[in-house]
Amino acid sequence: EIKDDEASDDICLKKYEAVYKKMPENQLIKTLAKLLSKNKVVAVARNRAEFGPRALGNRSILASAIDPKMQRKLNLKIKKRESFRPFAPIILDYEASQYYHIRKPSIYMLKTYLLKKKYRITPPYLQTNNIIDIVNQKRSFIPAVTHVDYTSRLQCVCKERNPFLYNLLEEYKKITGFGILVNTSFNVRGEPIVNNVDDAYLCFMNTDIDYLVIGNRLFAKKDQKYQVKEDKFEQD
Repeated sequence: EIKDDEASDDICLKKYEAVYKKMPENQLIKTLAKLLSKNKVVAVARNRAEFGPRALGNRSILASAIDPKMQRKLNLKIKKRESFRPFAPIILDYEASQYYHIRKPSIYMLKTYLLKKKYRITPPYLQTNNIIDIVNQKRSFIPAVTHVDYTSRLQCVCKERNPFLYNLLEEYKKITGFGILVNTSFNVRGEPIVNNVDDAYLCFMNTDIDYLVIGNRLFAKKDQKYQVKEDKFEQD
C-alpha cells in the first residue's frame, strides 16, 4: 500500500532527488483533468495495489481516449510494444449506456461492449495489405479505445468504489464534454505492474510518461533532475 504520509516513501524519493508538488486531493484532481485534456500522459500509484488481471485506477496509466495519436504513443513510447495493441477505457458509470450497448455496469474491466452506431466512424477503404495501417484507422470519437469491431473493454467507475477516479472523470468531462479516459496498467512490456514507490518512480523516468502521481504528490517529468536508466540515474 502506498500512503501519502509514509516516511519511508519520502526517504525513497530523496534518493532520486525527486521533485514534486504535494497538494490537497481536490486540487490534484483539477490539475490532472487539465493535464489530461491537453493530451498529457499521467501515471497513478495510490493506495493499495489491485489484485486481479486489470489495473483499476490505483496502479494505472491514464490518457486521453479522444486523441487519435494516443494509442500509438502509449504503445511505442511507454508500454514498449506493437503500435496496434488496443487499450481499454474507464467511463463514468451513468454514461456507459449512452455510448455502449450495455445493461449492467462492468466494474472490473473484464467484458467488451459494442459502441452504438451513432458514435461510430466508418474508415475509408485503404488500398494496402499493411494490417497495421488498417487497424490504426480512426473508428470513433474515442479512437484510442475503439477496437476494429467497434467494441471496448469497459471499466465503469462509480463514486462509491473509487471516488478519486470518479471525481477525476467528472472534472475531465467538464473540460472536454466526455467522461472517458484510457486506463492501462502501470508497467511496460515484460515487467510486472508497479507495486511500491521505487517501482513507480523508475517506470515513470524510463518511459515517456509526462506526469506521475504518488499519493497526493504530483511529479512532472520536466522538473526531475536526473534521467533514470535501469535502476541508475545520470545527470542530464
